[in-house]
Amino acid sequence: MSIPGMRRAAVGLTALAVAALGAVATTPEQADARPKPVDVTLLALNDFHGNLEPPSGSSGTIAGQTAGGVEYLATHLAELRAAAKKKNTITVAAGDLIGASPLLSAAFHDEPTIEALSMAGLDYASVGNHEFDEGAAELLRIQNGGCHPVDGCADGTPYGGAGFQYLSANAFKTATGRPLMAPYAIHKVQGVKVGFIGMTLEGTPQIVSQQGVAGLTFTDEAETANRYARELRRKGVQTIVVLLHEGGAQAATGGINDCVGMTGPIVDIANRMDPSIDVVVSGHTHQAYNCNINGKLVTSASSFGRLVTDIDLKIDRRTGDVISAAANNVVVTRDVAKDPKQTALIDRYKTVLGPVADRQVGVTSQALTKTQETLFGTTLGESPLGNVIADAQLAATDAEQGAVAAFMNPGGVRADLDAGPVTYEEAFTVQPFANNLVTLDLTGAQLYCVLEQQFVTGRTLYPSSTVGYVVDPAGTTGTAADPCAGTRVVRGSLTIGGTVVDTAATYRVTVNNFLSGGGDGFSALTAGTNQVTGQIDLDAFVAYLTAQSPISAPALDRIRTTAEVPAA
Repeated sequence: MSIPGMRRAAVGLTALAVAALGAVATTPEQADARPKPVDVTLLALNDFHGNLEPPSGSSGTIAGQTAGGVEYLATHLAELRAAAKKKNTITVAAGDLIGASPLLSAAFHDEPTIEALSMAGLDYASVGNHEFDEGAAELLRIQNGGCHPVDGCADGTPYGGAGFQYLSANAFKTATGRPLMAPYAIHKVQGVKVGFIGMTLEGTPQIVSQQGVAGLTFTDEAETANRYARELRRKGVQTIVVLLHEGGAQAATGGINDCVGMTGPIVDIANRMDPSIDVVVSGHTHQAYNCNINGKLVTSASSFGRLVTDIDLKIDRRTGDVISAAANNVVVTRDVAKDPKQTALIDRYKTVLGPVADRQVGVTSQALTKTQETLFGTTLGESPLGNVIADAQLAATDAEQGAVAAFMNPGGVRADLDAGPVTYEEAFTVQPFANNLVTLDLTGAQLYCVLEQQFVTGRTLYPSSTVGYVVDPAGTTGTAADPCAGTRVVRGSLTIGGTVVDTAATYRVTVNNFLSGGGDGFSALTAGTNQVTGQIDLDAFVAYLTAQSPISAPALDRIRTTAEVPAA
């Protein structure tokens, strides 16, 4: 049974625990004779998303400081290792190291990121949902090495694979029932064993394209962690760390080392985990927190390499149990020296990428952010950049496919655009998934159902400028089984092109192929018929930026509430 502590405040053994370990020392000499605990430091990150260079805009700041960039991250990791005695330090990550990456990494199938993090000393990482963006076979190539089966070795050099071990305990091959990758690893430090269980979120099939998770089955996070914790204990491992790509969020008043009003899936998962699990390094939600949940240290280091979680464990040398655990989220500031090896790696890939990245594709007259407006107390509203992307997708399909409306999922808008010239690389960073546009037929009734499903999934679809509707905060929310039963969208308020939508009529609507396949929980879109697949979403976005520049932030008036539009 492990005894955790919190935030550098090491918690000592209770009298009961001491008694269980043997006779209590009664003299200083006896106390000194007891074996000293083993000090182990875990350095943790999550949701790096290929951000080799410092992120721009709000994505490049945290806790009031500019942060991030692998050149600085590597230096901070080295300094933290030096402070903690390098031989006792293990560097870990909780998923989404790759996927949804800027062009510098994504253009090479994220090989640069794997090389950079390997060089920075990463030891173990769980598999996040974005590691499945290009499918299981590509993930195995990322782990084991080899040139891409289509694009080859794009930078002209062999790709040797990851210098760290990906762990995936709850992603199973459906045909055989066997784990896709190693479910756990055992790391020895001064004779004590530390077990690491890798875990992605059970809901991965709902937020990754169906091609990406084909042939795989995902199981419950807590149940799977408990199963492998039992297996680790049978192997003599008493210190157990779960690297979990799932998380939560604290209240807005909480700082990077707080745990104020914690909510989200991580709370239930941690509460259902076995007491033998000591630490949960989490991710997915891009939040920073430092919590004690159900007697476990639960941490998250936000995203994009802006934080490193410095976790100190004291482990009993005789029993292998954790005596105390404490954590501190450290900002990856840019006031340290750049790691020269990381700089050389970035320069090499930028040279190979050539002038494509710097090509100007448009101009913005003001910053376009992905930040959603607050709609009746929650961030379920529109965003300036999301609306622009929806407009771009409609412009790409209105003439050729007859589309009259378009909708964009918020998770597909990955970065802000600053005011001024927009390069191809910046546009790519906003839309890095290479999703195809799909235009399909929906009846007016089906459109209402899609909009009602927003309140079931907790995600707002950004509408093109042709769309308008009114939301009633007092309306009822449908269910996952029957989202159409909801009454949040005022019937008769939905218009396309200024004309009220007829529930019996048919409309041509454009979404990306992720949404048309039911992604983000929008199963109502799978009912669309006469589907026509079009160009890549990024191409549509770039073409729109070029044709419409300078681009201004559109008004956020496509979704209104009954407070703004009283009932007739």
